[in-house]
Parts: sequence; structure tokens; C-alpha cells
Amino acid sequence: MSGRFVRNSKYRHVFGRSAKKEQCYDNLRISNNAWDTNLVKANPKYISVNWQASGGGAFAVIPLDERGKLPEHLPLFRGHTAAVLDTDWSPFDDSLIASGSDDGKVFVWQVPEGFTLHTDGDESHDVEPVGKLMGHSRKVGHVLFNPSAENVLASASGDFTIKIWDLQDGKSKLSLKHNDIVQSLSWSADGSMLVTTSRDKKLRFWDVRQQRPAHEVSGHSGAKNSRVVWMGEHDRVATTGFSRMSDRQLGLWDTRNPTKAISIEDLDQTAGVCMPFWDEGTQMLYLAGKGDGNIRYYEYENDKFQYLSEYKSGEPQRGIAFLPKRGVNTHENEVARAYKTTHDTMVEPISFIVPRRAEVFQDDIYPPTVGSKPAMSAGDWFGGKEGLPPKISLESLYEGEEPVEISADSVPKPTRTETAPAPAPAAAVAKPVPREETPKPTPAATTSRGPPPSVKDNKESMSAMASKFADDDDEGSSDETSSFEEVQKPVERPSVALRQEQKTGVRTPPHVQKDPSPPPTKTSSAFSAPEPESEPEPELQPRGTLSGQSLSSSNTTSTPAPEPRKSETSASSSATAPTPTAAAAGLKDHLLDIKSLLQRQAEQIADLTREVGELKARLGEGGHQ
Repeated sequence: MSGRFVRNSKYRHVFGRSAKKEQCYDNLRISNNAWDTNLVKANPKYISVNWQASGGGAFAVIPLDERGKLPEHLPLFRGHTAAVLDTDWSPFDDSLIASGSDDGKVFVWQVPEGFTLHTDGDESHDVEPVGKLMGHSRKVGHVLFNPSAENVLASASGDFTIKIWDLQDGKSKLSLKHNDIVQSLSWSADGSMLVTTSRDKKLRFWDVRQQRPAHEVSGHSGAKNSRVVWMGEHDRVATTGFSRMSDRQLGLWDTRNPTKAISIEDLDQTAGVCMPFWDEGTQMLYLAGKGDGNIRYYEYENDKFQYLSEYKSGEPQRGIAFLPKRGVNTHENEVARAYKTTHDTMVEPISFIVPRRAEVFQDDIYPPTVGSKPAMSAGDWFGGKEGLPPKISLESLYEGEEPVEISADSVPKPTRTETAPAPAPAAAVAKPVPREETPKPTPAATTSRGPPPSVKDNKESMSAMASKFADDDDEGSSDETSSFEEVQKPVERPSVALRQEQKTGVRTPPHVQKDPSPPPTKTSSAFSAPEPESEPEPELQPRGTLSGQSLSSSNTTSTPAPEPRKSETSASSSATAPTPTAAAAGLKDHLLDIKSLLQRQAEQIADLTREVGELKARLGEGGHQ
């Protein structure tokens, strides 16, 4: 892992889990219309599915708790004279739904109370619309409720316009004119802005009540459809589209200055349109491609989409819908749930779960989310009012209680991020040490450094090292076994000072005996060859150049009355100190003595080896005889 690090994230291990077949919604007839739409929409109570119906257009509404294989005959929501192209649930009324059709009409429907697909009779009773909105001259491909104001609906048509409807009086009060067919649209969190993509490859940011685009920029350059989603309370939008080389792309844009995209990332070369879905609670973006079996998900951080993982499946999807956050299962740490179509006959739930062992409410992954109460009425919104809808605490839903409302003003809003990527966290960047903190050498520390070591010091260090090696050899030799004959260890020779004392009868002064330099006997014993005890000791001349000890002895024992220790530090005694030339000559003689000892040791080892060879030869001859 050298040079690599793992980004800290609570959602790094999110995984998708598909439902078993008995938990899916089977035996459906999903529309095979070629219009680019999501085909399904979901809320905490129902799923709506564009239906393949004859004799006009229809869609089906399926209660979430009625899983498994559905009856052959379902109660459909009929009323359009052509195929239904898109539906959308009201964010503040789980029983209110709007639909757009190829017949150019927008209908509003109310799901009957106690609605179910399993009826006692053989024939099912279809549901009729409660409101009809007329005004478009061509097919209506998209319908989308305002996320902040109640009963405000946007519808995009093939007549190149988007109409904003007031459902209370059934009239279109605002109209946004485009130059081509609108491919997708998305509201801002407070419902005051609208972003659209169209077939002319333009990305438009609309100030809706001014009925004109605040910004109009070039979007993805590919000829295929592009999608857009407003990223909740951020002033950012995410787009999916194609490049000129038909590569699928993911784009990030700043709504305040969208002249150029913050980033555009190439995904792959698959031909299916990517459907983006934004989760405000986890700050995650989900991408589901038409004709793909996988669903990618990213985490938004520092103006970047950090890839997390993907849900993989062998069953491709044509349409998909995500559940509002207030409908997820908090007891299983489910942070998102998708409903995707499979083989045009089944809708399969997919749960995205944060793996955790705790069996209590996880408040860090479930921040307050938008509830079912609007921020304002339709009249207030058309009058120019703005605001975020109140939020609810998911912990109250976890406990099975009524949702506790939290004012939107008390919830911290996401901070605005600059177009340039934010710097890395302080923990990941090493702070430079200021110059003032760098320790500077003090004059005392500079002048406290002594002169370079003298020749005498070098000789003492060499003697100490030789003594160390001698100690190591003595310690290690006790544990080792040898195939050679055991040879007695030679007797340790007395020091030069002791032999000099024996010959001359003059005792070495105490300060000379306590000299810190190791005695030459320790050094010579480390390299001395094993000799018989009867061999006479070679008589060594008392030279002052044999070692540091002998050097001191020759200088201090030249007269019967040596100078006191204190005189060595005086200026008068400095004249008797050995010269560097004499010290070098003494070191040379000492090395020659060591060399001669090593040669004798080598000769004795050769003799022992020869004797062993002869002994083996005799033993071999005796065996042959």
C-alpha cells in the first residue's frame, strides 16, 4: 500500500441487494413505446407503470405491499386516447399522480382509498382522471411536480414548450419556450429554478417566474439524448450524455456560472442513455443505463464525483425509479431503494444498504429529509415566494411514531463549494514547518565541538576494538564444538609493565596503571597462537611505542620518581609528550607484532591439520588390513 490511501467515507461499502422473485412484481405488461422515459415512478405507497394497453393509453398503479404474481386483469388508470409517456407522483400527496400522453394532454388522477389489485369480481374497474389540462399542441413527454410548492406541475411537450400548471384552477400560468424538443428537466430544491436539456444540445437554467433562461450553454456534444438532475440544495447540477465519439459522459455544472462544465468524465461506450438519480441525504448520485444490468453510484465531495461501486445484474433494465428517502427501511440500514423493470414483465426492487452491525438508529447516515408538507401553496409560489419544505426526522419513523417535523431553517444547508476543487483534508497534507520553528545552532553548541582525535586516541580505539573482538571470540568459543583435537588455551601473558617491574624492581606508579587505554596483553591475547606452557617467554624490550599503555609507561618510568598526574596538564610537561612521528612508528611496530603472531597461529593450524590428515590415513590403512 505504499503511496496509496483509502478515502474515508461512510458509504464506501454500500452494496445493492436484489429481492427474491416472490418479492418482485410479476406478470406485468410494461409499455414498449420508444419515447425516452423512465417508465416507472414510485412513492412510499405505490408504483406507477406505463402500461401496454390497446384502445388508448393507460398506466397501472401497484401498491407496494402487493408483491408476487399479479392478477391477469388489473384496474388500470385509463382516459388518454394515446400511449402514456410519463407519470409523476406528488411529493406531498401519495395518492395524487399526473400523467402525460402522446395525445398532447396532461391528466391528474387520485388513487381511490383502499385501492387494491385483488378484487372479488371477475372484472376490474378502471380509474378515471380527476383533472384534465389542455394547452399543448403535441405529445407531452415529461411531467414533473414542483418539490416545494403544492399543486404546481411542469409539463414538457413536443411543441418545444414547458408549461407550468396551477392544479387548483387547472390553468397554465407560465410557459418556457425552447428551440427543440425537451429531453429532460429538473427543479431546484426551493422550486424557483428549472434546468432543462433539449435536442439542440443546449443546457438551460430557467428563472421560471421570469419565463426566460438565466443561462444557456452548450451541453454534451453527442447526438443522443442527455439527462439532467439538480443536486438537491447544492447550486450544482449533474448531466449525462454522449460525446461526439458516442462515449457516455457524466458532467458537473455550477448553476451560478455554467459557462464551462466543472468536469466532464467519460464513462464507457455503451449506447444506452444514463438515467441519473440524486440522493440528498447521502450526497450520492446513482447512474442506471438503459439496456444495462448494472447501477453505478458515486459520492459527491469537493466538486468531484468519487466512484464508490456498482450493483451488477445480468438482467437489463429499460426503466427505473427511486423511492423518496422517507420510504426506505431504516431498520436494515437501507439508504436507497430502486425499482427497475426486467423483461418488460416484472419490476424488481433493489435495496442499497450500508453494512453495519448496530441494531439502533444510525443518525449519521439518516439526516433529516423532506417530509410530506409543502413550503407554500400554489398561489404563494406564483406570487414570487420561495422556500424549502419542512423536513422530518427519520428516527421517529424508526420508532414507529408519527414523523416529527423539523424546520428547514434549523437544518444546516450544504456549503457552497468553489469551482476549483477544494484542498485535501489537513490530515492528508503535511504542513510545512515555519522557519521560526526550525532549531538554529547556538554559539555554545558550535564552539563545544572538540579538535579532531589525535594519533593516541586512534590507537586507543583500535585497542578497544581488538579487546571487544577478543571477548566475543572467548564467549562464542565456549558453545562451539570442533572435530579437531582439543588444544589447551595458552596462558595469558603478563603485561609489559608487570614484566618491567619484575626485571627492574621499580613499581609502576598508580596513575599509570589506571590509564584508560586497555593493556597490550588483552590485545595480544586475542591474536596469540596456542603455545606450550614450557616455551620460554620472549623477552620484549620496554619500548614506548608498543601501545598506548607502553607508551605511557616509557614516559613515566624513565626515572624512579615519576612526575605527579597534575603535571601532565601543565605547560611544562607538554615538552615530554610523545611526538606524532614517534606515535606513528609505535603503531607500525605494534601492527608488525600482530602480524607475526597471526603467522605463527596459521603455522600451528597447518600443523594440526596435517597431523589430523595423517591420523585419518593411518586409520584408513588399518581398516583395509
